[in-house]
Amino acid sequence: MPELPEVEALREFLDARLVGKEIARVLPVAISVLKTYDPPLGALDGATVTAVDRHGKYLDVTAGGLHLLVHLARAGWLQWRDDLPAAPPRPGRGPLALRTALSGGDGFDLTEAGTTKRLAVHLVRDPAEVPGVARLGPDPLAEDFDRDAFAALLAGERRQVKGALRDQGLVAGIGNAYSDEILHAARMSPFKPVHRLTDDDVTTLYEALRTTLADALARSRGTEAGRLKAEKKSGLRVHGRTGEPCPVCGDTIREVSFSDSSLQYCPTCQTGGKPLADRRLSRLLK
Repeated sequence: MPELPEVEALREFLDARLVGKEIARVLPVAISVLKTYDPPLGALDGATVTAVDRHGKYLDVTAGGLHLLVHLARAGWLQWRDDLPAAPPRPGRGPLALRTALSGGDGFDLTEAGTTKRLAVHLVRDPAEVPGVARLGPDPLAEDFDRDAFAALLAGERRQVKGALRDQGLVAGIGNAYSDEILHAARMSPFKPVHRLTDDDVTTLYEALRTTLADALARSRGTEAGRLKAEKKSGLRVHGRTGEPCPVCGDTIREVSFSDSSLQYCPTCQTGGKPLADRRLSRLLK
């Protein structure tokens, strides 16, 4: 799933290619992709793109006073094409979900792999009309997101720190991969209860959060859309690397599996050498 660094890199990529261009047509291919009906997609025909913004993991293309918001979800992606086919795409079983064609013949496709369709496109007059945007917490790379602001968000939390980091209503843009990376950098168990974090723990976690995301964004920035997935994977130290040696201590990276996801961690760096039990079978380690 693309997270804050990749979505911000996509925003910059699109900003350089879309702003000032005229939209010829936006063509939904998969029935499930479009989540709104008023205004209709045809309202974008002939509109000029004036901005490309980001809200957490949402891309926001502004044209004709309207906002085309895209959430790529777990298996969605954006593919830029300098020369789009002249014929309109045909609905089918392929990965193509939506095509945005510009008057110059270029544009981009939204694709989604797999059978579970979660990629979402909204056309609205105000981004806050999209529930997922309206509930977003602060952007963790914003200039005013300092250590005290982070501490205030955590105050009163009673859940595990992994879940808190992934909550888009608490902090926007962090998903499964970068929460693993942040916790590894902070040398902290993903199951540590937030209410047991000391002041020093909060400081360490905040610094790991900012550094991990900033470094990932720096690696992603300037990368073409088609290469961002590979760039993300190459920079991950623990997430998706079960069985490999930890790049910090050399211990074997381990995994805890859930019904629809998994997390990875280093026992030596994060849990005092203790393997974490399966969350479904025993109580969480602190």
